[in-house]
Amino acid sequence: MSTTVSPEHVDSPAPDVPAGGNTWRRPLRATGLVGFLTTVDHKKIGIGYAIAALFFFLLGGVEALIIRLQLAIPENNLISAEMYNQLFTMHGTTMIFLAVMPLSAAFFNYMMPLQIGARDVAFPRMNALGLWAFIAGGLLLNLSWFFQGGAPAIGWFGYAPMTSRQFSPDMGTDFWIMGLQVLGISSLMGSFNFITTILNMRAPGLSMMRLPVFTWMTLITSFLIILAFPAITIALVELMFDRHFGTSFFDAVNGGKPILWQHLFWIFGHPEVYILILPAMGIISEVLPVFSRKPLFGYPLVVFSGAVIGFLGFAVWSHHMFTTGLGIIATSAFAFLTMLIAIPTGVKIFNWIGTLWGGRLRFTTPMLFALGFIWMFMIGGFTGIMHSSPPVDAQQQDSYFVVAHFHYVLIGGSIFALLCGIYYWFPKVTGKMMDDGLGKIFFYTIFIGFNLAFFPMHILGMTGMPRRTHTYKAEMGWNEANLWSTVGAMILGFGILAVVIQIVYTCLKGKRCENDPWDARTLEWDTASPPKSYNFAYTPHIKSRDQVWENKYGKPEKRMAKVAPDHHGLHMPDQSWWPLVVAIGLFFAALGMVFHGQPLEALLPFVGGEVDVSLLHMTVPGLLLTFVAIVFWALEGPGGYHLHPDPEDLRDAEEK
Repeated sequence: MSTTVSPEHVDSPAPDVPAGGNTWRRPLRATGLVGFLTTVDHKKIGIGYAIAALFFFLLGGVEALIIRLQLAIPENNLISAEMYNQLFTMHGTTMIFLAVMPLSAAFFNYMMPLQIGARDVAFPRMNALGLWAFIAGGLLLNLSWFFQGGAPAIGWFGYAPMTSRQFSPDMGTDFWIMGLQVLGISSLMGSFNFITTILNMRAPGLSMMRLPVFTWMTLITSFLIILAFPAITIALVELMFDRHFGTSFFDAVNGGKPILWQHLFWIFGHPEVYILILPAMGIISEVLPVFSRKPLFGYPLVVFSGAVIGFLGFAVWSHHMFTTGLGIIATSAFAFLTMLIAIPTGVKIFNWIGTLWGGRLRFTTPMLFALGFIWMFMIGGFTGIMHSSPPVDAQQQDSYFVVAHFHYVLIGGSIFALLCGIYYWFPKVTGKMMDDGLGKIFFYTIFIGFNLAFFPMHILGMTGMPRRTHTYKAEMGWNEANLWSTVGAMILGFGILAVVIQIVYTCLKGKRCENDPWDARTLEWDTASPPKSYNFAYTPHIKSRDQVWENKYGKPEKRMAKVAPDHHGLHMPDQSWWPLVVAIGLFFAALGMVFHGQPLEALLPFVGGEVDVSLLHMTVPGLLLTFVAIVFWALEGPGGYHLHPDPEDLRDAEEK
């Protein structure tokens, strides 16, 4: 029976709340800058994550290029040793926490609700808080460049006791501590949201074993974040207390244990590797079937292996500590578990190859990045298996071989997959197609530059070059490999910059494309491109795993039923200022902790330094602002309004 709807798509208050959203305020319906600052739309939040992450990605890339220029020739004096330490600390921290993770979060936010047929995430305002807390944490980390002592110079791992006041008296370490704490809040907000959304807001008929693999990886990654981040949170709190309040958690002289930091950090740090790579695996599992014209080979095994990887990721942290004297039993156990985790990873690779085998392959730009991911990630995985052997690890520990290994995993793996996702989903987000010919040129540029930059580092490591080296003597024999590595880094940087320019140009000048230009298979491609604010003008009833393919090519009984909304329309959440205000409060509270105990001139150089900054100057007001904002957030109530979809979006809606 065909369903008809009112031709008027106007806003109206939700029937279960008073007119205006609640009894004391009018709902906010803003556009432009105010609309973005107050948005709770998961799609706009995803775009916000992507823009900020791409900016930090370029910033981290510039830091890496300066490092490579310093190492291009022996005994170079381009930058000082202290600046070098600051650059490699900020490069690692930026790429992990401000680039790869938030780029994954951008896809989580934008695509996951569309893939499950939801109109938004479960907690839209909490989702907005995640975005603003991420931006606040990124600003905190990078503000350190402009204050006394400069950026942190402790490595992204911040090993104790080098992070104590004795060895790092500057404020850069405090910026690092508080920036990571605020970023942790952002990650946790998003993770609770994604888990609740996936488990409770799936379209009718969309069982767990019909979920797209990317949605599965979103779910598993969210659980990893929730379970891993408390460890680094505890470590950072203890370090903050050591630096500001006289405790000695990591001070061996006063009964502390520096190795405790390593355990807490790597209990977080190794699951973090899978927090970075599982979303990439999800993207690849979506792209390969589309451009192979085949269903994903072994879907249950791909899902199950992802869950096993997540579980085992918590059991291998001490392979980062083989040279710390753990003892034979602990070292043997962690070596065995590290070798074991290669099995579910290999399962995924064989399933991807099985998907390609016999398919009608289309070598588009997303497909090239997907294939590049598989090959580069395999190289990184092979060297990772080498490190699972304690005797081998003892030789390669803290050498450039390790630098090559994790860059093959995190650039050849995560970044290649994220670029694959950008090219694949860009038409969905913007309604415009990035030029495929240019995309292929940029892929080959990035591929060549990446391998030229990082493959020589295997040789450098095997010939003894230690990582975190500011300079080296010409007679060490590392000259040629370092020069080639620097040339490759420049080519890689040019390729990444070209992709970002192509993104901006296509957004501004690109031509419109059809809603489903790839002939794709998952539910996000059954909506307009870009999707309307309500995502779906109907409620999809799912009958198959590859539902969009079934709609186009399958049997009639497997085609999706589309149920139009009733006369009330679609319930949509209100915009809100309070998530942004909460993030501002957290920012100033964290900034106050950074300046605690510092002379006032460190904060305001034009005043005298007789008075030390105390918690009362910024931390307490920041926490008070956060508390007040949360109260007003709660007083907003559920709110919401009803929106009638565009009748054109409902032209084919039928209730079956």
